[in-house]
Amino acid sequence: MDELNDFLTRATKNRYSPQTLLEELARAELRERERRSLERRLRSARLARFKPIADFDWNWPTHIDRDAVERALSIDFVRRSDNLVLAAAQGLGKTTIARNIGYQAVLNGYSVAFVEASRLILDLASQDGARALERRLRHYARPALLCIDEIGYLSLDARAADLLFEVVSRRYERKSIVMTTKLAFADWPTIFPNASCVTALIDRLTHHADILAIKGESYRRREAQERKAKDADRASAE
Repeated sequence: MDELNDFLTRATKNRYSPQTLLEELARAELRERERRSLERRLRSARLARFKPIADFDWNWPTHIDRDAVERALSIDFVRRSDNLVLAAAQGLGKTTIARNIGYQAVLNGYSVAFVEASRLILDLASQDGARALERRLRHYARPALLCIDEIGYLSLDARAADLLFEVVSRRYERKSIVMTTKLAFADWPTIFPNASCVTALIDRLTHHADILAIKGESYRRREAQERKAKDADRASAE
């Protein structure tokens, strides 16, 4: 209501013609629709809280292709329906980068879903019946960008591998995936020790994909060590 009153005051002061008044109203309506659409996409993405990429410490990893990350943040790979795999040990920022990519995709008008791998598989495996499973598979096939976080932290059975393969297959050459993992692809059989589809899963995921490896020591471990050192300094000063 306040915005409408401000608009009417401005229109009266500037003596808008009927045509100008209608044009301004149409532009205001378009801006409001775009704002609501952005808010809706952000809620649906479920990105949670994350450190903005402007605060990322590029000097901490011993190996990271910053140019490749910044290209990914331009979201060109989503326009091509390509994939991106971020491979790094725990605490090196792969999830932070994935969330920032998801956020940039939302800002560029794309639908995004961010989900932990374990939660995705649990969701699919818990569906009661083929029809319910099909609905959830369509749910994960729908967004322009699906971010699957933390493959490799839990060992999964053949059924879980089949479900993940189904998600990747439905998006293959149609919609983009960002996947984070702590393991090299050569070690993926240890995640799905009894699955026969692992090779096909990796093949479809990486066929049109950039694979970005990040190496170094855990950033969170460094922060914990710094806090411990500060606490020790304060204790000795007392």
